[in-house]
Amino acid sequence: MDVLSDVLTVLRTGRPFAARFPSVAPWSSHRRDRSGGFGIQILVRGEAVLTAPSGETIALAEGDAVVVPRGAEHTVADAPGTPPGPPCAGEGGPAGTVIRSDDPAASHVLLCVAYELAPGRTHPLIGSLPEFVHVRSDPRARPELAGAIAMLDNELRAERSGGDTLVRALLDAVLMYLLRATLDPGTRDCGFGGWAAALADRPVTAALEAIHADPARQWTVASLGEVAGLSRSAFSRRFTGLVGRPPLNYLTSWRLTLAARLLADTDLPLAAVARQVGYASEFAFAAAFKRDFGRPPGRFRREAPTCEPSELPALLRPEPALVA
Repeated sequence: MDVLSDVLTVLRTGRPFAARFPSVAPWSSHRRDRSGGFGIQILVRGEAVLTAPSGETIALAEGDAVVVPRGAEHTVADAPGTPPGPPCAGEGGPAGTVIRSDDPAASHVLLCVAYELAPGRTHPLIGSLPEFVHVRSDPRARPELAGAIAMLDNELRAERSGGDTLVRALLDAVLMYLLRATLDPGTRDCGFGGWAAALADRPVTAALEAIHADPARQWTVASLGEVAGLSRSAFSRRFTGLVGRPPLNYLTSWRLTLAARLLADTDLPLAAVARQVGYASEFAFAAAFKRDFGRPPGRFRREAPTCEPSELPALLRPEPALVA
C-alpha cells in the first residue's frame, strides 16, 4: 500500500479547483485563508514574489511552485512593491471549477490549484509540512514534474475535447510529483523532518504500509515490530520519534479517519462501517469516534458536506476481519 497516495485519497473531498491566470505587470492577487484547503501555486511565465501575512517572502522564478498544505493566507505579485490586489478570481467557486485562459501578451502566467480536505481531520503528514513549501524549478533533476506542469499549462489554455478528464489526471500527477519532491530526502531542500523522515525510513515505512493495507487487523506493537524487522521497544521508539505518535495511537487515528470518509461518502450502516475499520461492535466504534471527533458518527454523517464520492479501493474491498 502506497502510504502517500492513500493519505491524499482519503483526505481529499470533491473535485479540485484549477485555473490559469495570465497577467500584465503590475499585478497582485490575494488568497484568503482557507483552513482545510490544500493549495498549489505554479509560476509558468515571468518572475514573482509570494508574501505571507507575517512578512515572509518567497521569490519565484519561472517554473517554481509553492505548496500551501493548509490553505494559509498569502499574496502573489509581480514585485514586492505592487499594491495588494483583489482576492483570487474564482475563489470560493464550486468544487471542480476549471478556469481556462490565454493571453500571448501576458508578462506572467500563474497556475492555481486547490484541493478541499476532509473537515475535522488533519493527518500528521499534512500537519508536519511548513505553511509554505517552495519547490524550485529543476527540469534536469525533476523532468517528470516539469513535463506534467507543461502539459497542465497547455490543457488550461483553452477548452478542448477530453480536457476536463486530462486536467483532473494532470492535477493529481503534479500534486504527487510536488509531494515527492517535498518529502523525498534525495530531492527535497526544505530542511524539515517528521513525515519526510518517516517515509524515508524503511522499517517505519514498512509498518505504515502494513497499517494502511489492513487497518482492521488486530495489530499490536509487537506484530508491527515484526513487520519492521525490529524489537518491540526499538520499533515503538523509532515509530514514535518519526511519526510523532505511538504506533497504536496512529492506528486508531487512521481507522477513525477512514470511518469518517465512509460516513461522508457512503450509506453503509454504522455497524458495517465499524466492521470495515476494525471494531467488533457498533457501540465501541461510536464511543471511539465521539471521543476523537467530538460528535457521534450518526450526527457526523448528517452534517458532513456533500461531495462527489472518491474511489476508495482500500475501503470498499470485502469486509476485513474484526478486532476485539
